[in-house]
Amino acid sequence: MNQGKTPNRLLQEKSPYLLQHAYNPVDWFPWGDEAFAKARSENKPIFLSIGYSTCYWCHVMEREVFENDDIAQLMNEKLVCIKVDREERPDIDRIYMSAVQAMTGSGGWPMSLFLTPDLKPFYGATYIPPVSKYGRPGFPEIVNKISELWQSDREKIFGTSTQLAEYLKTPEGQSSRGFQITETILDSAFHRFQQTYDPEFGGFGRGPKFPRPVSFNFLFGYCARKGNDSALEMSLTTLRAMARGGMYDHIGGGFHRYSVDGQWRVPHFEKMLYDQAQLVSSYLDAYQISHDEQYAATAKDVLSYVERKLTDPDGGFYSAEDAESVIDASHSKEEGAFYCWTSSEIEKIIGHEDAVIFNYRFGVQDAGNALHDPMNVFSGKNILYIAHSIEEAAEHFGKPVDLIESSLNKARKKIFDEREKRPHPHLDDKIITAWNGLMISAFARAYQILHDQKYLDIATRAAGFIANHLYDSQGRKLFRRYRDGDARFEGGLQDYAFLVSGLLDLYEASFDFQWMELAIKLTSKQIELFWDGKDGGFFDTSGTDASLLFRTKEDYDGAEPTGNSVAVLNLLRLSHMTDNKDWRTKAETNIAAFAGRLQQMPDAVAHMLTAILWLLSSPKEIIIAGNPAADDTKTLIAMVYENFMPNKIVMLVRDDGKKELASYLPFTRDMKMIGGKPTLYVCENYACRLPANDPETAKQLLYTTGRM
Repeated sequence: MNQGKTPNRLLQEKSPYLLQHAYNPVDWFPWGDEAFAKARSENKPIFLSIGYSTCYWCHVMEREVFENDDIAQLMNEKLVCIKVDREERPDIDRIYMSAVQAMTGSGGWPMSLFLTPDLKPFYGATYIPPVSKYGRPGFPEIVNKISELWQSDREKIFGTSTQLAEYLKTPEGQSSRGFQITETILDSAFHRFQQTYDPEFGGFGRGPKFPRPVSFNFLFGYCARKGNDSALEMSLTTLRAMARGGMYDHIGGGFHRYSVDGQWRVPHFEKMLYDQAQLVSSYLDAYQISHDEQYAATAKDVLSYVERKLTDPDGGFYSAEDAESVIDASHSKEEGAFYCWTSSEIEKIIGHEDAVIFNYRFGVQDAGNALHDPMNVFSGKNILYIAHSIEEAAEHFGKPVDLIESSLNKARKKIFDEREKRPHPHLDDKIITAWNGLMISAFARAYQILHDQKYLDIATRAAGFIANHLYDSQGRKLFRRYRDGDARFEGGLQDYAFLVSGLLDLYEASFDFQWMELAIKLTSKQIELFWDGKDGGFFDTSGTDASLLFRTKEDYDGAEPTGNSVAVLNLLRLSHMTDNKDWRTKAETNIAAFAGRLQQMPDAVAHMLTAILWLLSSPKEIIIAGNPAADDTKTLIAMVYENFMPNKIVMLVRDDGKKELASYLPFTRDMKMIGGKPTLYVCENYACRLPANDPETAKQLLYTTGRM
């Protein structure tokens, strides 16, 4: 696996973390039997580096440590070196992240671990510098010390690694005995969010601040159920602040990973697909609730970015864009180089008159405007954020709002065109099933709410891409990752659960029954592969990979929700769509499996709280009889999605005689259009009120009775 010393720019631009860099003197192995056998035969410890292609500190360690010839020689002599892309193999990442956290009290990437040949960890850290600094020993110092212990006291190393492995395997022992799913859990979670809320700048905590869309999912649903204005205001304020801040790309659209400060002003500049997908859904929810066009505009802008930059020509979605890029050929890569501007650059591009307005709007200063500069790269530069509203700018300059808008639109276009000439950040073109599921959901929901046919077309193409390239229809199994014609790695719980969620949203947008049928097949397979028949809940992996020390059940809904949280909500939705009572029972059992976490720290599993909101409600079964291609049917469907209604299923009885639904829900067999018009049926627990085919009666049916 040694790449030698010949630069290969194509490899650099197209490869995963394993082969990310053109020059790399370390003999890297992929995770697999070849590396394990070499460690056993040569009696060497394993060095495991886990990272991902857009990780800043992964790049730093690569440049400082792994590309150092002397250190590389030492690594090749003393160790068997394995590199893993955490996005391709989240199963490996979860196991060894828990080990690093147990050893150090924290975690992160790059993850650096030393393992015995039987893959048990005995020493771990994150970034390790090339020489002693930041209060950390240098990498050669650590390698030499480990090598010395390996020769002199190997039994101690094996004893430590065995103890740690056994500790990691042992469940926390939080019993679900006596656990009941009640309102108390929801109230407790809300109060925990309320305690950490920042009323000045929005968000939770003081900084750095990460977008965590699962919190909005819960808070919006909690507000709908309880009428709690505080839950709503916390969410709307945070979403407004994020869209105004420097964490948002005001020129090209899309959200950066997180803000290093408490005001959303200075981002870590990488852009992840899963953030774009989930935040689109959050802004769509906010629009449905408030009918404020700003939220819809943000969602559209993000979708435009994803369509332009992260969409494969065949329909799948790429994973990410890097935070770093070069300014020009004479500079090395820098954080945010593609996105930052000096005031003189802006004036040169758009002219003085427009620059005065632009700079007022976006907070541009001659000396630069970065509140924080942790990497010392923002001196004299500006990170664009909305410092003043368009109305404030109009008042400040004494000009009409439409002239201010015209000036800003023209300026943004010129700056966008100029920025396109810069060297672009690295594009991580992995197509990951789970994240594609999230993005399919976002585009499908955008069509439901914003009624742009383009969004439905994009969602449909992406679902077709996954079905054609990452799904084995004969074995009914998913793969995790696709790149350059190669589908690889067994899909995990996240892949199944996230894709099923996206397919259900796509069905409820298109009413193409093939997507619902695929969701049902994948859910059945998911239960077969991952369900824990002893303690309940789903394992993250199938257990077929013997190299994994144990099977995990992730229990924190962070930047991405856990597979279990999404799976619970899928089971509840599908149990209503198919009248499958066993799946509802499994959902309840799944929730009980996380009783300890829900009782002690319910906000940690915010998306599971959203599933609990569903479980405690009386979800509406909304069934439309009509032709999905007809304008009058589309108008009726649009009414269903006009307002926020979190706990519902939406299904269609076609007017062409097809009875797909009836095979699952026999009571729909006699539903039909009345008077030649599309007709709305609103049911709860499959008991339906009188149907309606006029708009006013339909609205009354939709938005009265029942707790959300």
